[in-house]
Amino acid sequence: MLVAVSSAAAQSWAVRDTGDKVDLVASYFTSANRGFVGGDGGYLASTTDGGATWTKYPLNTDEDVNEIYFRNEDNGYIVAGRLVFSTTDGGKTWQQSRIVSDAEFKGGTPVFISIRFSDKKRGLAIGSIVNKRDEIIDSLVMRTDDGGDSWARVVIPTKNELFHLDFNGNSHGWIVGDKGTVLATTDNGENWKLQTSGVTRALFAVDFRDDNDGVAVGGGGTIIRTTNGGETWEKIITPFKETLKRVAFADDSNGWAVGHKGTILRTADKGRSWGRQSSPVTTDFYGLFVAKRFGCAVGEAGTTITFQR
Repeated sequence: MLVAVSSAAAQSWAVRDTGDKVDLVASYFTSANRGFVGGDGGYLASTTDGGATWTKYPLNTDEDVNEIYFRNEDNGYIVAGRLVFSTTDGGKTWQQSRIVSDAEFKGGTPVFISIRFSDKKRGLAIGSIVNKRDEIIDSLVMRTDDGGDSWARVVIPTKNELFHLDFNGNSHGWIVGDKGTVLATTDNGENWKLQTSGVTRALFAVDFRDDNDGVAVGGGGTIIRTTNGGETWEKIITPFKETLKRVAFADDSNGWAVGHKGTILRTADKGRSWGRQSSPVTTDFYGLFVAKRFGCAVGEAGTTITFQR
């Protein structure tokens, strides 16, 4: 176990107002000015001025938006409950599709949490199957080879709830989930194997910069790090105990993690050490996007903060 705390350089975050108090769990920007936030009840809003003003988009669903992801400036995806939405015009319009039918899962309902496309044709959507009592009864990984026209379920070696998916290039990918679950693939998601994370708390997010260097975060301030693609993971010990919901790196060295009670952590050494940054809010954060010169974190009751260098 690695014990480390950094005195991360100061970064000024500014509070933004979307005008709505809905819980926000997802954020993605395609440029410093154009970005999107999404959350409960099918909420989706976009900005063209870096978060100064926001415009709501009617997705016409009450399913919760769990993730927003763009593979380039024009082509993006949203997962919201059982549904997937896609855009080919940079988010000006969104089209709905259902990639599974309820009949496929007797006694349960699929809920998608995360989505990634490794190229134009190949993508994965992950989540869980819940019963009528809202209990997790199985994990779920769906894969497409035709740009989302058709999807097939992938067998994986766990039934734990899955929370987040990350891909590097066209072959290597990782999924994290409940009870310290980490899954990895080296064949573009056709096959997955469990990795030994060394932790038992839920892991809510993972970010890899290449095939080797990755960081995952989760419950109770959990941070784990690998330099060999997850063959081994080390636990980073810090004094920060708030649950962390998202981690994202702007480049190979500089990364942020956000979580409950307005927690913002930063690393400048690939995740070896972390320091707390001043936060303008005390509400819980659920979503994060960062790039080299800008970032956005979102959370409870419409909380939205941004920075630009």
